[in-house]
Amino acid sequence: MAFEITRSHYTGKIKEVTLGTGKRTVTVGGETSYPFYLFEGEMPNPPRIAMEIWDMEPEEWPKAVIEPFKDVLKDPAAWAKKCAEEYGADMVIVQLKSTDPNGLNKGPGEASATVKKVCEAVDVPVIVWGCGNKEKDVEVLKKVAEDNQGKNLLLGPVEEANHKQIGASALGFHQSVISSSPIDINLAKQLNVLLDNLGVSPQKIVIDPTTGGLGYGLEYSYSVMERIRMAALTQEDEKLQSPIINNLGNEIWKCKEVKLSLEDAPTLGDPAKRGVMLECVGAVSYLMAGSDILVLRHPESVKRVKEFMGLMMTGDMAMSSDRLSAKLNVINVKPEGNFPKIEKVKVEAKPKEEKKEDAPKAPPKEKEKIKVKEEEKIAKKPEVAQEDKPKAKADTKAKIEAEAETKARDEAKVKSEEEAKAKAAAEARVRAETEAKAKAEADAKAKEELERKAKEEAKAKVRDEEEALKQSRAKEKAEREKSQEARAEGPRALKVAEVQLSPVDKLLAQVNRVNRRS
Repeated sequence: MAFEITRSHYTGKIKEVTLGTGKRTVTVGGETSYPFYLFEGEMPNPPRIAMEIWDMEPEEWPKAVIEPFKDVLKDPAAWAKKCAEEYGADMVIVQLKSTDPNGLNKGPGEASATVKKVCEAVDVPVIVWGCGNKEKDVEVLKKVAEDNQGKNLLLGPVEEANHKQIGASALGFHQSVISSSPIDINLAKQLNVLLDNLGVSPQKIVIDPTTGGLGYGLEYSYSVMERIRMAALTQEDEKLQSPIINNLGNEIWKCKEVKLSLEDAPTLGDPAKRGVMLECVGAVSYLMAGSDILVLRHPESVKRVKEFMGLMMTGDMAMSSDRLSAKLNVINVKPEGNFPKIEKVKVEAKPKEEKKEDAPKAPPKEKEKIKVKEEEKIAKKPEVAQEDKPKAKADTKAKIEAEAETKARDEAKVKSEEEAKAKAAAEARVRAETEAKAKAEADAKAKEELERKAKEEAKAKVRDEEEALKQSRAKEKAEREKSQEARAEGPRALKVAEVQLSPVDKLLAQVNRVNRRS
C-alpha cells in the first residue's frame, strides 16, 4: 500500500495585493495553506524580496554592507537601479531617514522629490517607509502620495494614531498602505478594522507585525505572525487575511554584534560574513512564519535567500545525495571532557530448548521425489510469448492512465464541489451581512424617528406651558391695571348703613373685634 501524507483543509485564503504599475507589477499573497505546505494548498505568488534604499548617505553602516553600494550611496536613484538590475531585487524600499525631526528634519517636498526620482529610475514596485515619527510621517507620506499619484506605491508605517490622515491620502491617490502594530494580533486586527471603516480596500493593505532582529525579539514577532496566519486560514478572520511585510535588514544591521570588529569579538567569526548570516537566518525564520515581503540589505543575503525559496518551492535539494553522504562521512566530532567507561555486562547463555517437531520429517528419498515433481510442474507452465509482452505493457499503461484520469476527474469534482460550497457559504455570509446591515439601518432609522417625535412633543409641551403662563400673566396684568384705574378715580362715596347702632353697641362690636384678633 502506497504511503499517503495526511492533509489538512483550510477554509481561509490570504488576499492578493498588487503593487507597482506596468509590466513588472508584483502580486503578493493568495496562499491557501501554511508557508510552503504545497502538499496541502497553493502558493500562487512566492514571497518577494525588497532591497533598502536610503534618502541620505548612511553614517553608521558596517563596512561589510557599505562595500557593495559605495559608488551609489549619495544618489538614491542610482542606488535603486543597481539593486533592481544587478542584485535582482523584486522591489525597492525607500527609507526616508532624512525626515526624522531628531536628525536632518528635511521637509515633505524634498522627500517626495527623492521618491519621484527613484520611481522614474526603476520599473519595479516602490515601497516608501517613513521615519517613524507619527506627526512627521503624516506630512511626508501625504505629500508623497499626492505627488506620485498612479504609481501604486506601498506607504508605511500606518499606525492607529495617524491612520485617518495617511489612509485618506492613500485612498484618494490610489496607493497601498502598511498597517503597523506593536507585536500584538489584536492590535493588528483593530487597525485593519479602522482602515476598513475608513474605506481602504483589503486589497490595498499589507500587515507589518513589527519585526525583531535575530536575538532581539524575533521569537515574539514569529509567534504573532503564526497566530495571524492561523486566524486567517483556519478561523476565516477576514481582517487578518492580508500579506505580511518584514523590515528585517534595518533591524539586523543596527545590532551591536554586526558592528563589532574581529579584534573586539574574535569568537563571533568573520565580520564580513556575520551580518549576512544573521540576515539569512532571520529571513528564513520569517519566511517559515508566513512573510510575503522581506526587506533585506546585503546582496549576498538576497542571493542566498532566493536560492532557499527556490528549493522550498520546487522541492529540490541543495546538493546531490552522493555529495551529502560524502560530506557527512568526513565529519569527525570528538567528545569534550572525560566520560566514564561503560563496562560490558556478561550474559550467561541459556541452554537451548529442544524444538518440538509438529510432524515427522520426510525421508530424503521422499524429498527428492517432491522436488522432481515441482520442477516438472514449472517446466510444464506455458511461457508468455514475446509478442504478447508489449501488449501486456500497453494494457497495463492504459489501465494506469485510466485510473489516473478517473482519480484526477474525481479530485476535480471534489474540488469543484468544495469551491461551490465555499462560494455558496460566502454568498450566504454576504447576504446575511447585507440583511443585518439593512435591519440595523432600519432600526436606527426607526429609533431616530421616535427620538425626533419625542423631541417635537417635548417642544410642543413647552410651547403650551409658555402660552398658558403668558395668558395667566396677561390676566393678572389686566386685573392689576383695572385696580389701578379704580384707585385713580378717587375715594368711593360713603353710604349710610342700613342699621344704625347705638354708641354702646358700637363699643361692644369694637371690643369683640379686638378680642377676635388677640
